[in-house]
Amino acid sequence: MESRSKVMETAKNYLTTAASVAASAMLARTVINEFLPSELRSLASTGIHKLFGRFSAEHTIIIPQTEGLNPNELYDAASIYLRTKISPTMKRLRASKSEDKNKVVITFDVGEEIIDIFQGTEYKWMLISQEETSNSRNGEKSIQIRWFELKFYSKYKDVMLDNYFPHILERSKEIKAADRLLKIITNKYDEWHYSIELNHPATFKTLAMDAELKRIIMEDLARFVKRKEYYKRIGKAWKRGYLLFGPPGTGKSSLIAAIANNLRFDIYDLDLKEICSNSELKTLLVGMPNKSMLVIEDIDCSIDLRNRDEEKEKKSKDDEVTLSGILNCVDGLWSTSGEERIIVFTTNYKDRLDPALLRPGRMDMHIHMGHCGPDGFRVLASNYHCIDDHPIFEEIDELLKEVEVTPAEVSEELLRSDDVDIALRGLVKLLHKKRKESQEEKHKAEDSQDNQQRDGESNQIDQEKQHLESETGVSNYESIEEIVGDQDWSQDA
Repeated sequence: MESRSKVMETAKNYLTTAASVAASAMLARTVINEFLPSELRSLASTGIHKLFGRFSAEHTIIIPQTEGLNPNELYDAASIYLRTKISPTMKRLRASKSEDKNKVVITFDVGEEIIDIFQGTEYKWMLISQEETSNSRNGEKSIQIRWFELKFYSKYKDVMLDNYFPHILERSKEIKAADRLLKIITNKYDEWHYSIELNHPATFKTLAMDAELKRIIMEDLARFVKRKEYYKRIGKAWKRGYLLFGPPGTGKSSLIAAIANNLRFDIYDLDLKEICSNSELKTLLVGMPNKSMLVIEDIDCSIDLRNRDEEKEKKSKDDEVTLSGILNCVDGLWSTSGEERIIVFTTNYKDRLDPALLRPGRMDMHIHMGHCGPDGFRVLASNYHCIDDHPIFEEIDELLKEVEVTPAEVSEELLRSDDVDIALRGLVKLLHKKRKESQEEKHKAEDSQDNQQRDGESNQIDQEKQHLESETGVSNYESIEEIVGDQDWSQDA
């Protein structure tokens, strides 16, 4: 009994001491975070972590900001990734904004701890900063040295190296892509020369087109960006080609902008009239980075693209851009000069393109940008007037099934008034007018066809008269019946 009392007393003393140490540690941490400057706070935190680290089953990995003179890619990736893991309970945060960013960036401060849970495992991050002095020609110079300390249980070391770090690197790329401003770049001669910010607001949500076609395009793009290993396995360049064709005003340029905004790809708008040879075309292609879009608008009007049979008659192919040069960049060896690229050609007249540009493997999807239908109209109504339904919608839907009107024309009517009723009545008036014009044109076409048929019949009668005249030697008869009658009379005589 006495022995048991001693054990209980010893355990009690041990727990009391442990609780006292824990309380002291918490108090020390509070004092450090609240009252010490950031430089001293990081040193104190480092000392405390080292002291308790000796009694822990945790591993600690140091991730310095630089390795020698080179930046540490993992440090930069972790800085971006951990911005998304900031807790509302954190007391010290840092805010910054640069000229090329549209928003304020919030990050955690030196000495703050972030806990990240990945695949059920806890990872503790802390940013440490320390000032060091180095000698230079101008005397001593202070340098701020920063690094991350990452703590985790030692048994998860393989998981961290094989899964956690790759996850951070990949996720940081996605965050950077979403944050950066997109650009549209065009060429001057054989150089990508001019660039401006791509501020086009088009997205697939605001795009006025058939809902099913929109779904197919979005799924195709999502499938493409995930297929790097697939393209490598089947031995094809990791690219995707889209041919957009249809009348002016049907949204071809808006679809290009929506694809760029969706994938976060810069647009390289290639002006074929600025380049003089296939070699310059290749130079431009090589100068494009991965994850980008090559766009050639109105390709049927850009230059005179001969077919390849006509090219063979020329002695030299290097003094102009040829169809073969275009095909080589789209589907030949030069198409492998980059990865994860989208190639887009647009035309108002698909039938004017050489069949070689249309075969499978070059332009993977042929997308007809047609006139505005009910789906497209409802998207535009939501965009311009924030409505999903209206009593006039049913009448407009029926008219759109009969009348050919472009999304641009519908948008123009919807912009004419902030009053939704006035705007929709104006659109109905336009559709009725177009239907009347269409019916009149149809009647004119029918009348023209009837006239052509009558003219054809008249020509046929004239030809038959001429034929009979040549056989009988008789002329100046008013009708075939006269000739036949005269023939019968002469026979009776």
